[in-house]
Amino acid sequence: MLSPEADMTQTSQDQAISVATSDRLEIYPDEARGSGWLFFAGTVLGLAGLMRIFDSLWAFRYKGALPDALKDGVLGSNLKNYAWAWLFVGIVLIASSVLVLARSQFARWIGFIAATIMAVSAMAWMPYYPVWSLTYIGIAVLTFYALARYGGREAL
Repeated sequence: MLSPEADMTQTSQDQAISVATSDRLEIYPDEARGSGWLFFAGTVLGLAGLMRIFDSLWAFRYKGALPDALKDGVLGSNLKNYAWAWLFVGIVLIASSVLVLARSQFARWIGFIAATIMAVSAMAWMPYYPVWSLTYIGIAVLTFYALARYGGREAL
C-alpha cells in the first residue's frame, strides 16, 4: 500500500500527463489549410501593384535624358508609353490583391492573370535591372503557386 504522500504525487503526475496529451496547442484553429499562402499571394499582388503605380508616376514626371537603350525597349522610346502600361498593370494588380484576400474563385483566376502580368512586365526591365527583375519574377512564380495550390474551392 502506498503512503498518502506517494498516492498524491502519483495522482498529480497522472493529471499532468492527461492534460498534456489532451490539450493540443492550436494557435489559429479556425484557419483553413494554405491561408498563409493565400495571404502571401494577396499581399504580394498588392505590393507589386503599388510598385508599378510608383513606376508609372515616376515615368510620367521624368524630364531628364532617356537611356540610350530605351529605343530598343518593348514599348518603344517614349517613356509615356511605359507610364501608361505600368499604371494599368498596377491597377490590375491591386484589384486582384483585394479579390484574392476576399477569397473568391473569381479572384483566383484574376490572380493567375495578375501574377503572369507581374512576371512578364518584370521582363521588360531585365536589360536595366537583371537581379531585381529575376527576384520579381521569382515572387510572381511563388504567388502563382500559392493560388494554384491553395486557391481552389474548399472541401465540403
